[in-house]
Amino acid sequence: MRTRRRRDGTGVFCGFQARPPNKARTKTKTQDPQDLWQAAASPVLLPSPRRSLLLSVRNAYEALAVSAPTVVDAARGRLTMQQCDTRLERFAAHVVANAEMDVVVRGREHLASGAGGQRRAFVVMSNHQSHYDVPVLYSVLGGNMRMVAKKELFSLPIFGRAIRDAGMIEVDRGDRARAIASLGTAKKQLAAGTNIWIAPEGTRSETGELLPFKKGGFVLALDMEAPILPVTVRGTRDALPSHGMLTRRGVRVEVTLHAPVETARFAAAARGGDKTARDQLIDEVRRAIASAL
Repeated sequence: MRTRRRRDGTGVFCGFQARPPNKARTKTKTQDPQDLWQAAASPVLLPSPRRSLLLSVRNAYEALAVSAPTVVDAARGRLTMQQCDTRLERFAAHVVANAEMDVVVRGREHLASGAGGQRRAFVVMSNHQSHYDVPVLYSVLGGNMRMVAKKELFSLPIFGRAIRDAGMIEVDRGDRARAIASLGTAKKQLAAGTNIWIAPEGTRSETGELLPFKKGGFVLALDMEAPILPVTVRGTRDALPSHGMLTRRGVRVEVTLHAPVETARFAAAARGGDKTARDQLIDEVRRAIASAL
């Protein structure tokens, strides 16, 4: 007799249950394809070693499970950014749960609302150690955030189309005109209240130490006079190092949200002819991120 998994309210496997014979089953109406994708993407804690290729594949599937309906909805003209926010949060929650990560967050008080009780939009800048930085940061900061990503990601089947439809920002460092256009897109999203996440190192660190920072994100923040939220992520490299393939379960991940760096004073200095203002801003953000590594 065939069996199926049964889970309790936490999504943790708790045993088997025999399926009823075919004649005892009741007919159900045809489900919407999007509902099937969502059901398939529910987190399942698979029995496996502490380091697992299967878990890495499972979490890659989590990305596909939210990408496919996003592409379909966009093609039908019914995709909304609120849907994208919800799917990003679901993807992040499932990945963190699958990997059994213990995520500890410090500095949430720095996300407090600004004047008039409105939530501030930040240029979020963090160190980058692992592919798991992405779901961890979305689980902490929520779905109303779009990341600046290298152009190669947008060429991936299904996933690349989905992140473009969801409003992620493509950067082609070899094409100055396209890079400037990407900054324009980011400015519009910031003005609309969406956080923009940039990894100023530009790539994942293989050693965990901070790499040199690229200037593009700082140009964006200065042009918009938008506050920069420095974020330090520790532990994701233990779950999956740069260029690694096996995910380790049960890793403790520490996320430190530092006090926002107000860019208005640096922008004013730059307008006044201070050619070192941008470098001073970069140094201040770098020191904040490094302080919790």
